[in-house]
Amino acid sequence: MKKLIILFLLFVGIFQVSAQKYATKTGSLKFEASVDSFEEVAAENKSTSAILDVSTGEIAALTLMKGFRFKVALMEEHFNENYVESDKFPKASFKGKVEAFDVSQLSSVAKSFKISGDLTLHGKTKKITANAKLLKSGDKITVTGNFDVKPEDFDIEIPKLVSKKVADKIKVSFNFLLAKL
Repeated sequence: MKKLIILFLLFVGIFQVSAQKYATKTGSLKFEASVDSFEEVAAENKSTSAILDVSTGEIAALTLMKGFRFKVALMEEHFNENYVESDKFPKASFKGKVEAFDVSQLSSVAKSFKISGDLTLHGKTKKITANAKLLKSGDKITVTGNFDVKPEDFDIEIPKLVSKKVADKIKVSFNFLLAKL
């Protein structure tokens, strides 16, 4: 009987913990590094994983670098082989917190938040802050936002030959439709 009670309490505890988290494996992560008068430098990854713990406001995301799709195949090849070195650094990750987060404040109207944390890319970790909007509809939470990064902050070298064709600041945007776990 004692074992049954312990097992029941353990099950209830696991259920409550999982009920506090929302996640996706199909999040969208885009970047734009275009310069006027040159070819568009932009890509999207539609298989970014993200998780939000609504009890703490902690949020994390993980994406495979080879998952970014460009309009031009050669650009995608150069991105993976020469710039982010996807074989050597296959993932980019973010771990942080939604500032002043309170899940009870979420509704079907988007609310603005700041998300701060550590972005790891190309073997380097930097602190970033993103402007974000969160909304809740039924048992789903949508998290959208954006931030800028500089390639040199992550030791990504842009050759002089193409440096005028790539923006100094890369605009990154994300869109995660998170479902309750």
